[in-house]
Amino acid sequence: HVQLVESGGGSVQAGGSRRLSCTPSGSIYNDNCMGWIRQAPGMEREAVAAIYTGLGRAHYADSVLGRFTISRDDTNNMLYLHMNSLNSEDTALYYCAYTTAYWGQGTQVTVS
Repeated sequence: HVQLVESGGGSVQAGGSRRLSCTPSGSIYNDNCMGWIRQAPGMEREAVAAIYTGLGRAHYADSVLGRFTISRDDTNNMLYLHMNSLNSEDTALYYCAYTTAYWGQGTQVTVS
């Protein structure tokens, strides 16, 4: 069983930065995909970034490309999302995901 706990959300001014963290526990395999998904009020869920940890390959949504960076600390088994140049459209509940089967509870990011 896998559990994911997100942290790092909060309020930030437009143009600012924020780092989200995800602490997984359970059976995490390095060659599986981990990523971040967000959902804004009234909007569909959007896959923001994903990383195939064993390969170090990352993919980004066009809306965040060049502003967000996904990274993983294999030593501490942590997943991060570094967000720069934030704008109001980045306001959403951000979820950490392991494969497509496991999600955390989410952490809210509000950009004003």
